[in-house]
Amino acid sequence: MRLPNLNGVRAFECAARHLNFRLAAEELNLTQGAVAQQVRNLEASLGQKLFVRKARGLELTGKGTAYFTEIHAALTRIDQATAQLAPQSRSVVLSVPPSFASMWLMPRLAEFEALHPDIELQVIASEQLSDFDTDGVDLVVRQASPPFAPNLKSVQLAPLNLVAVASLAYLETAPPAESLEDFRAHRLLENSHRHWRQWLGSDGDTGKPVRLSRFNQTALAIAAARSGRGVAIAPEALIEPDIKAGELVIVWRDQTETEIGFYAVGLARPGGSAKDRDLLAGWLCGQFGAGWG
Repeated sequence: MRLPNLNGVRAFECAARHLNFRLAAEELNLTQGAVAQQVRNLEASLGQKLFVRKARGLELTGKGTAYFTEIHAALTRIDQATAQLAPQSRSVVLSVPPSFASMWLMPRLAEFEALHPDIELQVIASEQLSDFDTDGVDLVVRQASPPFAPNLKSVQLAPLNLVAVASLAYLETAPPAESLEDFRAHRLLENSHRHWRQWLGSDGDTGKPVRLSRFNQTALAIAAARSGRGVAIAPEALIEPDIKAGELVIVWRDQTETEIGFYAVGLARPGGSAKDRDLLAGWLCGQFGAGWG
């Protein structure tokens, strides 16, 4: 026996599921009349009535019910087989602070892409708290400190290790700074964390004001320091390349012991993207000599 027209079979299966030509037409992106015509043509080729047309919808005949059962199973198997052949979409969403993104992640991102070319990585630059259930984020990096929620897995990438840095050009004409108070004589470059303000206040015992230039991101304060505008404070991990290249010189280091640092954080039991999330987390931790586990 010749196979029936497959477009008619698909139209019948869809109409039988909905028991409605209009809803079937919406699913198939056809007109209602086109779906009804395809079903009529199928019935004619089979020599069987598959539906009873009623004022408010459709009703399957006995033979229509039996035919639908087999056709639905067959089309489901075709869909499953096709899905197995088609490449699966692999994507991971990573949320990181803006300065971490521009100063640390971007220069290294090509390495991850070369290792995992099939993973589509979306980077969101944000310091806001992330809700893994509603934000669509798989992994975050945040400047934070333990403890974290019990449903989260966290690994410290690097301690905060704040250092004050300046360019050689700036230091050639700047006064010496042997203590924190000596920095009152310098132009100080500050980000949104306001470390200079916290440590020095606006005026000391000498009544000498602090000269501050403020930026909303660490990357901007560091760019200003690199161009010789003053002394900036930043986590050492973010500016290590500048220090190694000699573009910035460490002139002071915060010796305060703290658990604050950069942490990679994700759900302890993530959903379907767990494997690719863990590949990203493992690569990220490996850059700092840490293990995601």
